[in-house]
Amino acid sequence: SLSAQTEAPFYEEWWFLLVMALSSLILILLVVFALVLHGQSKKYKNCSTGKTISNVEESVTLDNGGFTALELNSRHLNI
Repeated sequence: SLSAQTEAPFYEEWWFLLVMALSSLILILLVVFALVLHGQSKKYKNCSTGKTISNVEESVTLDNGGFTALELNSRHLNI
């Protein structure tokens, strides 16, 4: 006669539960890392150099009708 004892399924073994817990932890850490990187890139995208220059130009009141004049334009160089 055969014994009625059967082995426990693999998903109830301690090593399988450990592997699943570690895999879940790695997956959660990757998602958090991706969200942090996405948030930082969005923060730096709002502070791009083109936007900063336009804000600086808008805040400065210019005397010559809104156009910046180079210092070399006002000089007469004799060569």
